Amino acid sequence: MSFTRRAFVKTVGVGSAAFMAARRSAWAELLQAPAPARAPRPLLLHNNENPLGPGEAVLEAVRSALGQGGPAGRYPWDDVTQLHQAIADRFGVSPENVVTGCGSTQILREAVQIFTSPVKPLVAGQLTYEECAGYADLVGTPVRAIPLDRSLKLDLEAMADAARGAGVAFVNNPNNPTATLLSGDAMDAFIERVHTAAPDAVVLIDEAYHDYVTDPSHRTQIPRAVKDPRLVVARTFSKAHGMAGMRVGYAIGHPDTIKRLAWEGPNALNVAGIVAATASIKDEARLRRESARNMEARKFTLDWFSRAGFGGTDSQTNFIFVDIKRPAKGFRDACREQGVLVSRDFPPLEKSYMRISIGTLDEMKRAVDVFGNVLGVKAKAA
Repeated sequence: MSFTRRAFVKTVGVGSAAFMAARRSAWAELLQAPAPARAPRPLLLHNNENPLGPGEAVLEAVRSALGQGGPAGRYPWDDVTQLHQAIADRFGVSPENVVTGCGSTQILREAVQIFTSPVKPLVAGQLTYEECAGYADLVGTPVRAIPLDRSLKLDLEAMADAARGAGVAFVNNPNNPTATLLSGDAMDAFIERVHTAAPDAVVLIDEAYHDYVTDPSHRTQIPRAVKDPRLVVARTFSKAHGMAGMRVGYAIGHPDTIKRLAWEGPNALNVAGIVAATASIKDEARLRRESARNMEARKFTLDWFSRAGFGGTDSQTNFIFVDIKRPAKGFRDACREQGVLVSRDFPPLEKSYMRISIGTLDEMKRAVDVFGNVLGVKAKAA
C-alpha cells in the first residue's frame, strides 16, 4: 500500500484538522530545538599537505582564470608556455630546461617509462617514496630496493653499487617517509659514482620537500641538472605551495633529456592549475613565510615527542617520523577515534615508526594532546 497523508490519517484514526494541528506543533518544536552539533572535522595529519593551502596571489589568479572571459574556456598551450618561463626565471635557467606534468607523479612515472626497461632496472631505497617503484612494477621493470642505513637515511654507497646496468637511480631528498636529508656534498659524490658505475643510467632526484629544508648542508641539484643529460630534478607544487589538489609538478634538466620527458605536451595540465602555479612560483616571500611557519610547528611537535620519551629523525620536511615504540596500526586507529588522522604503515618499519604530517601550530597543540592520550604519557614541561 502506498504511503500518503490521507492513508496515514485514516490509519491513525484522527481527523484532518487534528492532524494538521499536530503537524504544526511538531514543526514548531523542530524549529525551536537546537540543531544537533556537528562532529568536528578531523585533523588531517596523514598526507603531508600544506594546512593553509595556496596563497592569496594564487587564489586571485584562479578567480581570474575561471571568471567570464578568462582562459578556462581555451586550451592551455599559451598558459603552459608562461608557466615554463616563470619556472625558468625563478631558477635562472631556460624554458627548454623545464617540463611540467600532472603533479610530480607524472614526471616520475615518465622517467621510469622512458629510461628503464625489463633489462634496465630501477634502483631505489627501501623505504622511500613509492611512486617510481610502484610504476616500475606496473610496466614490468625490475626494482633493486636498497635498505636504509642505520640512521634511516638512503644508503647512497649501496645504491651507487646497485646502479650497474640500471636505467634509473631514484633519490628522494629529503626522503619520504623518513624525513631525513642527504647533504649537497653527499649527493654530488653519489651522482659521480653512479655516472662511473652506470654510464647510461639517469639519476632522478625528487626534491618535493626542498622548500621546507632548514639544514644549511643541503643544496638543490638543479644547477647541475641543466648541464648533465643524465640527471633530472623533479619538484611539485603540492607541498610548500599548498596546491596538492591542483596537481602541478615540474622537472628541470638538460634540454635533450627534457625533450624526452615532454612527450605528452601541455595537455596534462588544466588552466586553473597552470595560472595558480605561475602565480605561486613568483611569490618567494610567501614560500619563506611558509617555511618558517612549518619549522615552528615541526619543532614544537618533535620537542613534545622528545620530552615524552619518543625519538624521531631530524626532520627536514613538513612531516616527522617518530619511533612510537608500538605498531603503527594500533596508534593510527586510536588517534582516528579521537579525531586525528595519521599516516599509513611503512614496511619494514611499521612495527614501531609513525609518520605524522605537520599542521598549523594550533593544530599540533591539539594533536599532541591526543597523542599523549593514546600513548599514555604526559610530556615533561619545556
